[in-house]
Amino acid sequence: MDKVDRKLLNLVQWEFPVAVRPYAVMAEKMGLTEEEVLARLTRLKEIGIIRRLGGIFNSRKLGYVGTLCAAKVPPGRVDEVARIVNSYVAVTHNYIREHEYNMWFTVLALSWEELDRIVAEIKEQAGIEHLLNLPAQRMFKVNVHFEVTEVQDAE
Repeated sequence: MDKVDRKLLNLVQWEFPVAVRPYAVMAEKMGLTEEEVLARLTRLKEIGIIRRLGGIFNSRKLGYVGTLCAAKVPPGRVDEVARIVNSYVAVTHNYIREHEYNMWFTVLALSWEELDRIVAEIKEQAGIEHLLNLPAQRMFKVNVHFEVTEVQDAE
């Protein structure tokens, strides 16, 4: 990554413009073309620096309810079960942990009834015997901003 990449990464984290052509706005701010900004972001995504680029919304204020689920998935079925879980639009995150309950995912829905139906359907379709439904009791929002700076070589 060069200095322009680092500046662009800082910009997309904290100053992403709400505009018809946000990449053109960023390009103007950085003295680049829109195509250059898009090419750099595409490359950063392809090499794994950027995992996802998108908005974050307060789901509760939009009327959604959510839960965290933890499932015991046999190691040989992780990919299969992940495909089933990830096929649901209501699933926002899904990750593997080194734990007895090794697959953790979050589900959002417009009602508790719909959420319970989705979780039960996932459990049945995936053939998961042990699945914990862990709705939040209190909400903690952590705001993370990674200041992307040049790394100095250790001497």
